[in-house]
Order: sequence, then C-alpha cells, then structure tokens
Amino acid sequence: MDIKSRLREAKSQLAESGLSEVDAEHLLAHVLGLTRMDLHNSVLLENTLRGVSDTGVIEEQFLTLLDRRINHEPLQYLIGVAAFRYLEIEVGPGVLVPRPESELLVDAVLTHIKNLPAPVSVIDLGAGSGALCLAIATEAPTARVIAVEKSPEALVWLKRNVSVIAENVRVVEGDVAEVLPGIKGDIVIANPPYLPDMQSLPRDVAGFEPHIALFGGPTGMEMPKIFITAAARLLKPGGVLVIEHAQDQGAAIASELALDFESIRLHDDLVGRPRWTSAQRR
Repeated sequence: MDIKSRLREAKSQLAESGLSEVDAEHLLAHVLGLTRMDLHNSVLLENTLRGVSDTGVIEEQFLTLLDRRINHEPLQYLIGVAAFRYLEIEVGPGVLVPRPESELLVDAVLTHIKNLPAPVSVIDLGAGSGALCLAIATEAPTARVIAVEKSPEALVWLKRNVSVIAENVRVVEGDVAEVLPGIKGDIVIANPPYLPDMQSLPRDVAGFEPHIALFGGPTGMEMPKIFITAAARLLKPGGVLVIEHAQDQGAAIASELALDFESIRLHDDLVGRPRWTSAQRR
C-alpha cells in the first residue's frame, strides 16, 4: 500500500467534492489506529504497516470511508469521535456533532462555578452527546451535573460517553418540560433546537444529523421558548441560565427571558457571532 499516492488521490477526490483534503489523513489514521500526526512519522508508519497482515483490508476500509465522506457523511461519524475542549466525545447517527463554537459557553459556566460555594448543581437540557456537561463535569469536578435528553438515539451516545468520561453525571431521560419535578439548580445550560423548519443546511448536516435536534419550529423560536420555561422552573432564585441560539435570535431570546429573568446578556462565539445568552433567575 503506497500511503503517499493513496493520500494524494484521496485528497484530490475530496477537493473535487468541496471537502477538506485533511479529512483523508483523519480517515487513514483512523483505519490504521494512529493519530493524524503519526502519519507524518515515517518510522512509526512503516512499523505499523509492517504489523498489518493484510494491507488490502486496510485499503478497502479506507476507500469505503472515503466514499462515505465524499457523500458528505460527517467526518466525526466516520471516525466515531469529535474533539471538544479536552475531550474526545463519541458520536454517530442520531446525535449532533459537538461544535467548537460552544466552547466559550463552557468557559463562562466554569468561571461562574468558581464564584459559587461548592457543590454547584448544573442541569444540561437537551444534552445530546454530553459534550457540554461532560466538559463541565471534568473541569469542575465538585459540580453535580444532570444531563437531560429525550431522544432514544441520542441517549445511546450520551450514556456511552458518561460511562467512559464521568460516571458521576446523572442521566435523565425525558422531556425538558416535565423532568426533575421539585429540583432547583444553580445553573442550567440549554442547547435547544432553534433553526426555523424551512432553513436550508449544508449537506453534511441536512442529510445526516438528527432534525429533531436542529429544527425549533416554524420560526425557530418555538422550542427555545419551551426550554426557557423549563429553565425558569428548574432554577433557584439567582440561578443562571445559559442558552445557545442562532446569531439572529438574540432579541427574541431576550424578550422571552424578560418575564422571569434579569441581567440578560448576549455573548459571541469563537468566531465573533452572537451565539448564546446568559440570564439570572429572579
């Protein structure tokens, strides 16, 4: 198996499909059980290939994954993991791929936790793969974290990630409007479905990621309203909600929050777009 020529061909095919050439390296590293950077270590790569009994099988696996990527299946689904902060989160069909744009939200929550007496209770509404709540649980180990998710498909990934990364995270299956009666937390984080139902999306997203986690109703605000109501019920007076939303929804989110919340602030993501809002429960 000529690694260099195979990678060169694969990168050309990806570029022709409008995809990142680097994805070829991620896919080949995955089938070889290496990191992407290991591919550039000639000695390590040679030793790895020497230990492969049938390079034809490796090549077939690589080409199969390459075809799926050219069909715009998300890279993270193909290699089985997505990087988020200091974690590798297992993902696949049925759950959203964690976005790096959410990392600043986690930063803000961690900063707030430091200013509160331990233990701090954190509730993640619509936890999906668990990326946000697991980052918080591992970086703020005194926090008591509850992850809420209703999708059976997403729950498979959430439970798997919790079992590997932070077993102390409590997983609750159910609708955000009904779960945890009588519970009052210090912090609620929420990533509701917020896209308008008719919004067009990239092929990677529209064709593969779960629509139930993406679309928030005809205007996109129907589901965020439900999550805000749930957060108001679940928070102590003075408790903080941080909620993700589309970059053009800041005013609508603030209007919904005004009924039960104060100190409402709009925040930018890593690329400078308004992406999430924080507010304090009255």
